[in-house]
Amino acid sequence: MTDTPTPTPDEEVVVTEVTETAVVAGGYPVDVDAQLLPEYSRFMPLIKWLILLPHYVVLFFLGIGAMFVAFIAFFATLFTARYPEGMWNYMYGVHRWAMRVMAYHMLITDKYPPFTLEETPDDTIQLVAEYPERVSRWRPFFAWLLVLPYAIVASLIFMVAQICSIFAFFTIIFTKKIPDGLFNVIRNGFTWNLRAGFYSYWLSTEYPPFEWDED
Repeated sequence: MTDTPTPTPDEEVVVTEVTETAVVAGGYPVDVDAQLLPEYSRFMPLIKWLILLPHYVVLFFLGIGAMFVAFIAFFATLFTARYPEGMWNYMYGVHRWAMRVMAYHMLITDKYPPFTLEETPDDTIQLVAEYPERVSRWRPFFAWLLVLPYAIVASLIFMVAQICSIFAFFTIIFTKKIPDGLFNVIRNGFTWNLRAGFYSYWLSTEYPPFEWDED
């Protein structure tokens, strides 16, 4: 019986990088799938911010939970090179919840956000993300720093998206529709910010692309 050779540190690095790349094969692992509705409620934009108040309270406590989860996941990743899947699913759910609330607030959906971390089948906006099987041990230390250039651009795009949602308010009031161009800017605002957030919290291991989604 032959002994299995112990991999050198350099070989371990190669294995880690190959594993991370394999997870994301076929496309970027974080994306937003949003549907432009043929018609929106004309008067709901007047009260959406108000009826979302219960969600803001819940998100406050979910955010506190996310801080504790990120703290524990920091050490788990450092020692095991893995993000515990249950913790990853919680963070994924919090991001999904916050996205649905903001999408409702910014008028691109008329479906009131459900009080759940899970995906629901009739969502008109969905967050799609892939769990990374392996996460390099250095990521908890440096991911937030590496993503800064992208995050700055993402923040600017989201600011423009918020302005577009103001214009969408008036187009809905007068026409019950959101122009394709406005909708696309708002959707990209969500996509870029969520990709920045996932990378900075090492929920995703591939650097987000500087690409504008026209679909």
